[in-house]
Amino acid sequence: MAKEVNLAGELKRYFGFDKFKGDQEAIIHNLLDGQDTFVLMPTGGGKSLCYQLPSLIMDGTAIVISPLIALMKNQVDVISNLSDEEGVAHYLNSSLNKSAIDQVKSDIRMGVTKLLYVAPESLTKDENVEFLKSVNISFYAIDEAHCISEWGHDFRPEYRRIRPIINEIGKAPIIALTATATDKVRTDIKKNLGIVEAKEFKSSFNRPNLYYEVRPKTKDIDKDIIKFIKKHSGKSGIIYCLSRKKVEELAEILRANDIPAAAYHAGLDSSTRSQTQDDFLMEKIDVIVATIAFGMGIDKPDVRFVIHYDIPKSLEGYYQETGRAGRDGGEGLCITFYAYKDLQKLEKFMEGKPVAEQDIGRQLLQETAAYAESSVCRRKMLLHYFGETYEKDNCGNCDNCLHPKEQIEAKSKLLIVLNAIVSIKENFRTDYVINYVKGIETDDIVAHNHQENDDFGAGADEDEKLWNPVIRQALIAGYIKKDVENYGLLKITAAGKKFIKNPESFLIVEDKEFTDEDYEAYERDGASSALDPTLYNMLKDLRKKVAIKTNQPPYTIFLDVSLEQMATDYPITLDELRSIQGVGDGKIKKNYCNYFLELIKKHCSENNIERQSDLRVRTVAKKSIQKVSIIQSIDRQIPLDDIATAKGIDFDDLLDEIEAIVYSGTKLNINYFLEDVMDEDHIEDIYEYFKDSQTDDLHVAMEELGNDYDENEIRLVRIKFMSEVAD
Repeated sequence: MAKEVNLAGELKRYFGFDKFKGDQEAIIHNLLDGQDTFVLMPTGGGKSLCYQLPSLIMDGTAIVISPLIALMKNQVDVISNLSDEEGVAHYLNSSLNKSAIDQVKSDIRMGVTKLLYVAPESLTKDENVEFLKSVNISFYAIDEAHCISEWGHDFRPEYRRIRPIINEIGKAPIIALTATATDKVRTDIKKNLGIVEAKEFKSSFNRPNLYYEVRPKTKDIDKDIIKFIKKHSGKSGIIYCLSRKKVEELAEILRANDIPAAAYHAGLDSSTRSQTQDDFLMEKIDVIVATIAFGMGIDKPDVRFVIHYDIPKSLEGYYQETGRAGRDGGEGLCITFYAYKDLQKLEKFMEGKPVAEQDIGRQLLQETAAYAESSVCRRKMLLHYFGETYEKDNCGNCDNCLHPKEQIEAKSKLLIVLNAIVSIKENFRTDYVINYVKGIETDDIVAHNHQENDDFGAGADEDEKLWNPVIRQALIAGYIKKDVENYGLLKITAAGKKFIKNPESFLIVEDKEFTDEDYEAYERDGASSALDPTLYNMLKDLRKKVAIKTNQPPYTIFLDVSLEQMATDYPITLDELRSIQGVGDGKIKKNYCNYFLELIKKHCSENNIERQSDLRVRTVAKKSIQKVSIIQSIDRQIPLDDIATAKGIDFDDLLDEIEAIVYSGTKLNINYFLEDVMDEDHIEDIYEYFKDSQTDDLHVAMEELGNDYDENEIRLVRIKFMSEVAD
């Protein structure tokens, strides 16, 4: 059994954060208890902290097996900046010379090194195996664990040798982590690592802070992209193109328009690619224009936008690539340009490949097209593709939800589709079903003699543009499902069979019609209105200078969220700085902290800024940004439970924050959320109670109103009442 540890205190001490995200705390407890652990967590979900924090707490050295040399260096930089002890983290790979390797081994022998990153190729070298046999190993972490599986999208044969090597070095708990794994891949990983009984932690694939938008791709796309980047000047971004030629061309166009940008693709030599990655991390350039070869080895938390110049080949690729935005929980704008002719081009590229490969490729492209063309919530569609249900109708953070189209009744159309699927024995895909209901006698339909069926052409008189959205939205609603293992054949679910017997209302939204008209970029406030923009820019400039001087990426000095909070709360002492999010005890001991405090102090003095020094900075400082952010989120009508998730706080804690905001005199309109989650009569009854009551005390209200209403309902309506009625 592990020793008792105050994990929240250790998190604050080392990383400067007050709360864990998602399952992080439970995962770490499981590892501290000596149990094997399997973690499936999306990009940006905080996987690395699940092994970094326990490594700093436990006795011995943790071995992290990672396939990405660039990522190792980044993570060692991050950990080194969190600690005041030299050598707390190291990596061992082919990039090191003999003297550097000797230094690493010396630090490990001395018990200084808590975290050792090793490439799988380095792990299997005889001299390293012999050395590690003498080391007290706390646990093994296998990052990018999908590389183990032949079914995974990034298979690495050397990963299959990890378990035998571990057996040779010495057994210790294993934690395997990956961002993408189907059931088949997950089983393969656990079996190959010999951790079949490992406890599994599967996080939601929802990234509430990411904004998704699809724009029509016009002849002015280059101008649109330049305009977008200029509006987000100084922010880091990635632009993905499918061809190397387009990557080179676009990077040149951006540079010609005074945007610091560079190209990245597999055709460049390794030293150029490495230099480009370093320049991006060090913020010498703002934008990388890349093929999909870029990004896997970059752990940059403050990428603020990801643009897809070309529609991706699959939704898996799209999710991975957009996932590189906003990994710190801050703003992440995901803009995709779409033209149907790009899909046709991609299909043409498949010609000459084996038929089965072409078939799978076309299915993946169809899923991507469906995502691009649909007017349904993009978050809902994306999560459905990964087997997750998103309950809200409006996420408040995608183009379709911010600009919803009117719903239309499609009960009769769904009935036609369901009956058609039954008639053709649930043995065909979407395009076949659509041709069948439209009454088109294709060669395939005639070959199966389906034109003779009674319901063939049952939807011939309907608007043909509606059949795709009917089928897609029926899939999301659970009336039909795709047999993924069997070429995507459409099958009727139990809910679909029930619908056939008792049809009910089925509302859909029509697909987008992509024209040559451009969209206006949806402008969003990335930072709090309470933030001092002049000071924030000065702090960013100082961070860049310190980064250059210490040869570290800027985000390892201070995160964006830390600078935003400094520019809001004006800390001028080390004690005040300690209360800033992302500033732990190790960072406080760094010499450069004083430069930031001196800058803030000078700025306050020169601009006669009165700091609220009599307030307890520990509570006020870190909440001021959060409060303004909550107000902005409610103004954008983001569901309250999604706001809580995005902030990493419990729903009850969010209500505490909202109540504090309202009781301080700020009016908030939460009607959009109440109407979504509460019965209209309940809202009215509770509202009438507070109108007639002499007190707003919650306990009194609960006693008076009785068991028909739960505590959160009463709190929510009290917030509505205080906003609308109270002075």
